[in-house]
Amino acid sequence: MSNQPGSSTAAQTDQPEAVGPTTGDGAPVETSAVETSAVKAPSGEAPSGETPSGEAPAGEDAAGPAHADEGTVTSGRPEFAPGALVLALVSIGWLTAMLWSTREAIHSTAAGVTAISLSAYALPGVITAALVSGATVALAATNRLGRATLRFLASVGTGLVVGLLAAVAINLTYADNATTNTIAGTTAAAAIIGGAMAGARQARVVGAITAATLTAQIFVVLFSRVRDPLSDLFGAGETQQSVLDAAKWVSRTESLLAGLLAGLAAYLYLTWSRRRAERRDGVASPLRWPAYLVAGAGAGLLLLLTEVIIRIGGRGLLDLAAALSEADEVAQTALGTSRVDNGIWVLFVGALTTLIVFGRTLGPRPVEDEADEPAAS
Repeated sequence: MSNQPGSSTAAQTDQPEAVGPTTGDGAPVETSAVETSAVKAPSGEAPSGETPSGEAPAGEDAAGPAHADEGTVTSGRPEFAPGALVLALVSIGWLTAMLWSTREAIHSTAAGVTAISLSAYALPGVITAALVSGATVALAATNRLGRATLRFLASVGTGLVVGLLAAVAINLTYADNATTNTIAGTTAAAAIIGGAMAGARQARVVGAITAATLTAQIFVVLFSRVRDPLSDLFGAGETQQSVLDAAKWVSRTESLLAGLLAGLAAYLYLTWSRRRAERRDGVASPLRWPAYLVAGAGAGLLLLLTEVIIRIGGRGLLDLAAALSEADEVAQTALGTSRVDNGIWVLFVGALTTLIVFGRTLGPRPVEDEADEPAAS
């Protein structure tokens, strides 16, 4: 039967008709228009003006829960950073140890008139510890908050509280002078900045940065025990030039290893946090490679941010230390350059380490089923 104008099959090309079942006398059994449309309609398309029963609900059931689960994780609600309380306790202990060691160095009988130089030398470690403490304590305090704006304001407030407590502790235990006030004010500012950093939506990335920074800082303290043997290994001799060359190689070795450990710590934290989120919520929003890049570079970024805070808030202390003598001026300049170089090394080595480890975990792209392609064409 040819397609007649106005009929339901007029828009289709002529095709051989499907012969339906016949009755006993050979006459074909009449089929309804709905059945004919179902036969004529292309696969996956509903007849004009009708919705096939069963298909839409099935499609909704298949896609609905998956989209709902993604919405609960990837919506505007900030992420949950697991282990924030442990990180906060470790960072507070680290800040306390840095403040105590700085106080002991300044008040020691061997310090004498060099208290300003020792304060300037110890200031970077205190500022980095304050940054990490403000961030981790803010993460622990705001981890359950769902609204992004409220979480950011609470994070800044928490950092302010941490900074004020640290400043009060410094003023009560250190000597009452301009140097003490500089250390206290700069420490408070660093804690506030760290708290503001914790107000970001990507809380897992912030947690990874703090974990990586703590790992790198603890390693630096342990590495100080092998500085002298390494200096001898790198050829430190009687001349001043050989000592400087050996010290340069020791510093580069320290930065390289610190960046390597920071990158590994950042990757391990992000992997662990994803598994925790899957066990906790049943699904976790996947992090793409930029998140791993930022987390791996985070320790170096914090070290460079520390240098910026020192050169702005602690400028007076650095100038006082450099004005003591010509040798102190040269030493402060060399220390500043060394800190910047160390931060850059840790940044790039940490980021590269995290990306390499993350890339090795990626499998081949899954091949989609091409069974329906001929039908679609």
